[in-house]
Amino acid sequence: MRRSSFAITVSAIALFAAGHALAQDATPLRLGQSVSGSLTADDTKVDNEEVGQFVYDTYSIRLREGQRVEATMRAEAFDAYLEAFEADATEAFAMDDDGLGEGTNARMRFVAPTNGTYLIRARTLGGLEGGDYALQISERAAPPRAPRPTALRLGEDVDGRIADTDPVNDDDGLYDAYSFRAREGQRYAISLNSDDFDAVVRVGSARGAFEEIASNDDSGSGGLNSYLMFTAPTSGDFIVRAAPLDGTTNGAYSLKVDEAGPAAPRTPLAFGETVEGTLGSHKNDFGVTAETYTFRATTGQRIIATMSSDDFDTYLELFAEQAQDSGSRYSVDTDDDGAGEGTNSRLTYTFYEDGDYSLEARAFGDDGEGAFTLTLEEAPPLPEPALLEMGATVQGEIVEGDPIDDENRAYDAYRFTGVGGNRVQAIMRSGDFDTYLQIGSPDGDFYEQASDDDGLGEGTDSRLNYILPADGDYIIRALPLSSDSTGLYSLELIDRGPQPLPGSILVGATARGTLTEDDAVTDDGSYYDAYKVTLKAGEKLRLTMVSNAFDAFLDIGKEDESGVFTSVVSDDDSLSDTHAKIEWSVEEDGDYVIRARSYAQGQEGAYALTIAPRE
Repeated sequence: MRRSSFAITVSAIALFAAGHALAQDATPLRLGQSVSGSLTADDTKVDNEEVGQFVYDTYSIRLREGQRVEATMRAEAFDAYLEAFEADATEAFAMDDDGLGEGTNARMRFVAPTNGTYLIRARTLGGLEGGDYALQISERAAPPRAPRPTALRLGEDVDGRIADTDPVNDDDGLYDAYSFRAREGQRYAISLNSDDFDAVVRVGSARGAFEEIASNDDSGSGGLNSYLMFTAPTSGDFIVRAAPLDGTTNGAYSLKVDEAGPAAPRTPLAFGETVEGTLGSHKNDFGVTAETYTFRATTGQRIIATMSSDDFDTYLELFAEQAQDSGSRYSVDTDDDGAGEGTNSRLTYTFYEDGDYSLEARAFGDDGEGAFTLTLEEAPPLPEPALLEMGATVQGEIVEGDPIDDENRAYDAYRFTGVGGNRVQAIMRSGDFDTYLQIGSPDGDFYEQASDDDGLGEGTDSRLNYILPADGDYIIRALPLSSDSTGLYSLELIDRGPQPLPGSILVGATARGTLTEDDAVTDDGSYYDAYKVTLKAGEKLRLTMVSNAFDAFLDIGKEDESGVFTSVVSDDDSLSDTHAKIEWSVEEDGDYVIRARSYAQGQEGAYALTIAPRE
């Protein structure tokens, strides 16, 4: 809902967001205009996987290519959020949460990429509880002319501050520029630290327009500071740009450029070979003490790399040496304590393509030094899974020597044949370890399609509910949750048949039911009862679900011809801590399905579902 002190002509513009086709009239704006509005539960809403539900208003504005725009949104009742779309786009090209620096108010800046109409969406960050807000949109002045970069002395710390008066790059992001003289082939360590913003450092040529050569967002130590190891391609002057990652946040920072020692040698390592190394004399590209070992692997090959030390907590990282597009190496897997008890590492990995790879051996922290042992082995072929019939219960044992997965957990594998659309249930019990179940495809490398840890609700035993997507064979992996566990277990496989069809319910009625393991199952393993109801656009409804046996969850959506359910609105605890309530305005005519379900998987018990009209 919007209100304004001036006359507005409304034009209809379709907006598609978060996978839902949501149409809302967009209110035209002009640069320099201010609007007062209000968000309520009756406004257009989106059910987003990341932030949940939110409500929004939409505004349209005509812009010329290159126009620099700033939109601000202030609200006392909710956390304001702004997004900008090109008129026919489904994804925002600019957005902001708290950029105004006034608590939860938003400030979004962007440069119009083309001539045309743009949509500005004023919304809650999350939730349907909105309130009054003020929106202002204005044209920003041309950026100031970039000053001459400040000369840096190698090895000295420089304190600076990002401010709105700083120059901006081609993406309208603020930065400060510095220059330093480099020698061809010399490595330079560039660190940019800030407590006020997520830092990014960029290095480029000092000749003519700035051309980025290298950049870094986050250092190898984690956090929001930047650390870049840069090797000068030629002798001469280079530019360093210090900037906030979002391009707009102001704040203080410190910058340092220093000569760095030689890169760690790249030592070839053969399968079956064990090397004795010492950590402490070489650093990687993030300034972390490390040693690097290279090898070649082929598609489908499985390796086990183990690293042990009595002097420090070991850490292994596996890199592919050349990415297909970027031409630089990229991380594919890591391990800290996979060797079991203690602080030694064991990394297991199956390769998906031929290529050159490297293992980086380092300490879990930044300051570990001392002797270590590293072994690279080719893992033996996986054994054929045992056959498991529907309705059968088998006894097994996890022992040393069993195959291990990429998380270094030993497992037993079973094959079964199922019917597409049917619900299967696997139950694993053990008195020796915390059980874990996975279901996946038998074709190619195992890929987990569903898993469960403690779904049986009886301590550490597992119950995995899964709807088979198609007829055919499937693999169950029975394993301990941790990599250092062994022992006896039992595994039972049950076919619970196809999903039950939805029942019917009328507005003004209360349905009482009980969730059991014979009910329909969601993708995350929760039981539910389904009710179908026919509704008209504009109907205002209140739905409640109460249960003293489990945490109630309401989910309303539509099913297509193939039975695929798409959620429209959902709720967990709006009525109380464990009871659900939805106040909903129906947006279009049609048949809807109400899922009365538990919040967590495996929960059972009685409930009451009421659907009633509201004013």
